[in-house]
Order: sequence, then structure tokens, then C-alpha cells
Amino acid sequence: MVMIDYRIDPKNRDAFLAAVRKAGRERYRDGAYEWRIFEDPADNRRFVETFLSDSWAEHLRQHERVTRADQTLEAAVHRFQVGEGPTITHLIAAGPQRPDHRR
Repeated sequence: MVMIDYRIDPKNRDAFLAAVRKAGRERYRDGAYEWRIFEDPADNRRFVETFLSDSWAEHLRQHERVTRADQTLEAAVHRFQVGEGPTITHLIAAGPQRPDHRR
């Protein structure tokens, strides 16, 4: 799962959501099988975009598929970011513990 944490000026909420939804369509095209945008009810400046890929290798291939049009879409989303960021977090599904991992 990729999580992208944005800080947005609340007055730009609707324009940001329109831009990030276009980016969501790009994520699906590039191989994501689930995409969502969430907003924090406790902080009207915080939005979190998430998308899922089949594997870490598939996510890395998504980076290889980025086109100039994709870069333009991403820039349109990032222009709403207030301050540093956005913050990107990568998570992989937890599987069974391997025998070589000791507590």
C-alpha cells in the first residue's frame, strides 16, 4: 500500500479533490487495484491518498510507466500542498513470520 499524506488549505478542498481524483484514474491505469482519498475529520487540512498494488515489484514497475502526462497530473495535485511534503509511506502486507526472525 502506498499512502500519500497531503496538507491542503481548506479553501482549495474542491479543486484539490478534482485534481487528485484524476491522479487516481492514472493509478488504476498504471496497475493499482484499489485507490481512495480520505480526509481527516479532526483536521480539515489533512488528506490521505491510498492505493494498492499486487506486489512491491509491481509498484516499482509503476514508477517505470510514468509519462509526461502523469507528471503533469502529479504536479497539479502537489501544487495544493501547503509546506513541505507530501509525505509518502510504503507498506507491504504482513505474512507469516519467517523462521529466521527471532523475537
